[in-house]
Amino acid sequence: MNRIKTGFLLASSVLVTTMSTAQNNLPAGWRGHLVRKDGKEVIFIIEVSTKKGQPIFNIINAKEKITVNNIIFSGDSIFFEMPAFESSFRVKKQTDGSLRGTMTKGTSGDFQYWGFYAEPNQLQRFLPEKGTSKYNISGRWDVSITRANGTVRKAVAEFVQQKDKLTGTFLTPSGDYRYLDGIVTGDSLKLTAFDGSHIYLFTAKIDNDAAISGGSFYSGFSGTESWIAEKNAAVKTPVQDLPASLKENETRLNFTFNDIDGKPVSISDDRFKNKVVIVQILGSWCPNCLDETKFLSDYYNKNKHRGVEVVGLAYEYSTNLERSKKSIGKFQQLFNVQYPILITGVTASDEQKTEKTLPQLTPIRSFPTTIFIDKKGNVRKVKSDFYGPGAGKEYEVFKKEFFETVEKLMAGK
Repeated sequence: MNRIKTGFLLASSVLVTTMSTAQNNLPAGWRGHLVRKDGKEVIFIIEVSTKKGQPIFNIINAKEKITVNNIIFSGDSIFFEMPAFESSFRVKKQTDGSLRGTMTKGTSGDFQYWGFYAEPNQLQRFLPEKGTSKYNISGRWDVSITRANGTVRKAVAEFVQQKDKLTGTFLTPSGDYRYLDGIVTGDSLKLTAFDGSHIYLFTAKIDNDAAISGGSFYSGFSGTESWIAEKNAAVKTPVQDLPASLKENETRLNFTFNDIDGKPVSISDDRFKNKVVIVQILGSWCPNCLDETKFLSDYYNKNKHRGVEVVGLAYEYSTNLERSKKSIGKFQQLFNVQYPILITGVTASDEQKTEKTLPQLTPIRSFPTTIFIDKKGNVRKVKSDFYGPGAGKEYEVFKKEFFETVEKLMAGK
C-alpha cells in the first residue's frame, strides 16, 4: 500500500513541473480488460470527457456512469483511483493510444494485483462473435447457482434485451448484483460489471426462449460458480435464512463508536433523542452499501428538519484505522453525506462482529442491514436485504416500504 501511495505522490510532484505526454491526444475512450488469475477477462468501457478543461474518465455499466476525476498524468503514465472502493490503476499509454498496466484492489486479506490493458476508441463492450441473437431473453428468470462445493443457492435474474444488447441484474436473498452489461450473440450471452468492487463475468448458452444452461459466473480474482435458469415471470426473489433480528427480551441498541475524526458518537446522544433513527450497517467495500448510502444521504438531507436521524456503522476490511478512515471518507465525500458514519473497529469478516458491537441483535449476515428505531428509542424493524437502482422494480418496492416505515414511526405508530 505504501508503494502505491508513494507512486501517486511522485506522480503529483512531477505533474507540477512537467507537461504530461499521456494527457495529450486522449482517445474517445477505451475497452478495458481486467485479467483474472485464471486468465478470464472482465471487460468494461471507459469513456473520456472533459470538465473545466481537465480530462475525466467515465466507467460505463449499462445505465450507470461512474465518474473518475482523481487522475494524475506523468510522462506516459496515468494513475487513477475509483471514486469509491479500494481500487486504483497504474498504467502506461502506448504509442497507439492503448493502455497497459495494473489495477490494485484492496481485500480483507492481501492486496490483489490485476493485469489490465485497454484498446483505444473501442466503445463496444462485446463484439457479436456468433452473429445476431437467436433468442430474446428479456424477462424474469429462476436461477440456480452451484457453488464450488456443490451446494446450490437460488437467485432471480432480470434481463432486458434490445436486439443484441443485454442488460440486467441478479437478485439474491440479501441484495442485487447492480448493473450488468453485455450481449446476446447467436445462442450465447455475456454480461460483465466493474464498479471498483464488483468484478463480474457471466457466460451461458441459451437453449431457447425459456431455458439457459451451461452458465459460468466468474466473480472477483478467482471465484467460479456454474448456473442455469428457467424463465418464470412469477418467481419470487429468494429470502434469507435467519436474517438479523432483535434478540428476545431486547428493545434497544446500545453503542458508542468514533467517527472518522475520532469524535465519539453514541446512540444515547441528544441528537437522537425523540427522533426516528435509521441505523445503517455498512462497509465501504460493499457496492450495495454504496447504493444505499446514496439513497439515505439524499433522504436525510431532505428530511432531517422533520425529526429523523441517520447513523452509519462501518465494518471494514481491516482494523487499520487509517485505511478505514480513508475508505469511509471516500463514501462520505462522494455523496456529501451529512450524517455520521462511525468506525466500529471490527471487520466484516469477524464471526463475532455482532457480539462485539451490537449484542442486542442476532448475527448480522448481510450488508447493508438497516435498523429502524422509533422516537422512544425502541427498535421496531430490522431489514437485512437491499435492492438498489440497478434492480428496477425491486428498487421501487424497497423505496415504498422504506417511506411507509419511516412515516409510520414519525406519526408515533
